[in-house]
Amino acid sequence: MRASLDTNAIIHFYKAGLQNILFEFFDDGVFIYEQIRNIELNNHGRDILEAVDSDIRAGKIVLYTDEQLKKQAVFKIFQTNVNENRHLYGKGDLGEVYAISLAQTIGAYALVTDDIKQGGPYMSLLQFEDEVMPFTFADILILRFILGDVDAKQTVSDFNLINDKSELNWAFRSQVTKFIKRFLTDPYREDDKEWIRSRASACGVSIKNKMVELSRLL
Repeated sequence: MRASLDTNAIIHFYKAGLQNILFEFFDDGVFIYEQIRNIELNNHGRDILEAVDSDIRAGKIVLYTDEQLKKQAVFKIFQTNVNENRHLYGKGDLGEVYAISLAQTIGAYALVTDDIKQGGPYMSLLQFEDEVMPFTFADILILRFILGDVDAKQTVSDFNLINDKSELNWAFRSQVTKFIKRFLTDPYREDDKEWIRSRASACGVSIKNKMVELSRLL
């Protein structure tokens, strides 16, 4: 999968020193727009900026600039997406607008954002007919547990580390409940339910058994 990163998600993973989870999970590429690097992270994540820049230089993160979008002949498409998303999400946080717009422009089918407020990118994308799938850091940890080789104990530990380092005050039990509702019992989009079933089948795992295992630690 390919992913476009919102500012908050970058900060939360990097503050916990768990940014490699992003690169391993989204093994087809991780992308950010230059405005997020130059403005949003400079204003809100200066303490992790050196680590982000190091990963950009190493090629772990692809930094999209206007010049690069022009070379790929998609800059006007990107501008149109930005204008449309600004109307949808208002003027509060341009980072989320740029992250969504980049995902739509380059065909990155995932957006990583921890902005879960009503009207924000996560909840809005779940209710739109949009090809972009939103994930929070908790979603990624749970999916990594279900589809990968990380055990339940490590999953809870990684959640607690990110939660504590960024002072998010999220409850893992609540996030697991939301995950089950979204992907299994009452999905906003049937495509999400089919997506996780297909991935689990390809990996030869039982989602039900995995969730029971995880629930024992909550």
